[in-house]
Amino acid sequence: MSSSLLPGATIREANSEAVKRMLEAEPVLVDVVMASEAIPDLEEGMILHAGPPIDWDRMCGPMRGAVAGIAVFEGWAENLSEAEHLAESGAFKLRPNHDYGAVGPMTGMTTLSQPVFVVENRSSGNRAYCTINEGLGKVMRFGGNDASVIKRLGWLRDKLGPAMGAALRSGKGIELKPLVARGLTMGDEMHQRNVGCSSLLLRALAPELSRNVNDRDELTEMLAFIGSNDQFFLNVAMVLGKAIMDPVRNIEGSSVVTAMSRNGTDFGIRVSGLGEEWFTAPVEMPEGLYFPGFSVEDANPDMGDSTIVETIGLGGFAMAASLLLPGS
Repeated sequence: MSSSLLPGATIREANSEAVKRMLEAEPVLVDVVMASEAIPDLEEGMILHAGPPIDWDRMCGPMRGAVAGIAVFEGWAENLSEAEHLAESGAFKLRPNHDYGAVGPMTGMTTLSQPVFVVENRSSGNRAYCTINEGLGKVMRFGGNDASVIKRLGWLRDKLGPAMGAALRSGKGIELKPLVARGLTMGDEMHQRNVGCSSLLLRALAPELSRNVNDRDELTEMLAFIGSNDQFFLNVAMVLGKAIMDPVRNIEGSSVVTAMSRNGTDFGIRVSGLGEEWFTAPVEMPEGLYFPGFSVEDANPDMGDSTIVETIGLGGFAMAASLLLPGS
């Protein structure tokens, strides 16, 4: 979005305009559709990933595992070995989610055949996209790529995604600012804790899902899947952040950070007044708890587009609101 400010505007004025656009944003969850229908310029053989740009040879293990897995899911390779060979040969177009109006958790895989949340910022008219949260356990966002992971992605594509899309369209969408505001009062901070907002989203979706899904067993499976995942709302919080921040880009003179993201190798930011350029540095290792028998030696450095949540002032910056998180 081009700036309405005159050349030579001060940093203070430019940043005031940036904050104004953030506060005036009206994000609404309007649909779930295939990425092939929603994301402009997404092509066959293109894999969108989390973080700033990175080539296969610099990718960390989980990112490589996810690239191989999503290639098998899309039918571009018959098995993981073939997928890795194709990736190494440059057969896939590896691009950051952020370049296509999208975000993704952890490895952030986004390809043609995945359903994506669509959030429309009604104050500026832009849209943003994010895949559906896969749930817990072995998942592609952590680099999982076995048959169970591929099967779940197929279920999201064939069952849950279309059902959620129909529910959102028949219900005229869900305004996200009021939902997030209520979630904050329930202890959520929208990054590590999303229990309240996940429950509120399920409550909003359940009636329309019931109207649109005729098979009772399928409906039960969908409701149980959403209800059993305390982090289901994370992907919605992320795409909410992307929809809010994209209109803040390219304001001349603004020093506001419009994106923060990690790919497991690099940490990158974008600054409003400096266009689409990524400023990167080596990513750091998070400090956390480990399952018995594991240590930091087994861990991977930080990754994911989820810090878009912090870019809008939630997540770590709202930690005081999440009284149930350790250390908050």
